[in-house]
Amino acid sequence: MNEKRMVIHSNEAARRLDVWLTGQLPGLSRSQISKAFREKRILLNGKIVKAGTALVPGDTILFLPEESAPVGRPQAEDIPLHILYEDEDCLILNKERGLVVHPAPGHHGGTLVNGLLNYLGQDLDTGGESGRPGIVHRIDKDTSGLLLVVKNEKFHRQMAALIKEHKVERDYRALVWGLPPVRSGLIDAPLGRDPRHRQRYAVVAGGREARTHFNVLENFSQHSELELRLETGRTHQIRVHLLYIGHPIVGDPLYIPKRETFGMKGQALHAFRLRFTDPRDGLEKVFEAPLPADYLLLREKLSQL
Repeated sequence: MNEKRMVIHSNEAARRLDVWLTGQLPGLSRSQISKAFREKRILLNGKIVKAGTALVPGDTILFLPEESAPVGRPQAEDIPLHILYEDEDCLILNKERGLVVHPAPGHHGGTLVNGLLNYLGQDLDTGGESGRPGIVHRIDKDTSGLLLVVKNEKFHRQMAALIKEHKVERDYRALVWGLPPVRSGLIDAPLGRDPRHRQRYAVVAGGREARTHFNVLENFSQHSELELRLETGRTHQIRVHLLYIGHPIVGDPLYIPKRETFGMKGQALHAFRLRFTDPRDGLEKVFEAPLPADYLLLREKLSQL
């Protein structure tokens, strides 16, 4: 069964989650649904819950396929971290390209979270998801740049709310194929799982709303450098949106695996700026991460073609 997302309506409230799912998923037996609960593949509002949880209007249920089962509590590992800022509630990291953010099927160790647990200890806030302690937003394995990590439940709630309300500005730089016909624009196209490729996302009818703003910084002979700002934060959003408008990111191993990489290992996408009004003191905070060496080398190569 594929991933399935469902929303509770007012006339369905107060029912047990497991009983409700039995009626919604007729293709699955009660034992299969019980197995999904044991394997933590049923999330309520993004959190792992018990089968007997009572439902309320507006609840969102996510049913994950077996291969997407969350892993258990990760263990501390000595992994180098590039920390740009730290205080009692959070830290700001500059993640290197190639580093997975949190454990998942196929990546049970060697992730950023494993390194965080080694640096901060096992008290790192989980935000309700034991496999992703401290993580309030994420960037892909082969994307480099800024990542906010929270240390306690209160600040986790505050920052998650800001992100949900689109009040955290996340700016990126990307090197892409082709020359966009306009200097700036908005890509407004809904995203969902690609029905033809399980690992990919695509622009699909009925998908989750997704909006990406872009500005062209420089045009080369066959490529361009863009600055992008996320208005929403869907999985693979920038990568899929740029592919959708005909300007995929150079080096993207998933969406354009057969195109020239010019020696780049992973997509040329870097989260370079993070800006938000700090809920603790009301002051605007801006963090920037310098462009990495592999990105700068690729830009130089593209400029000389």
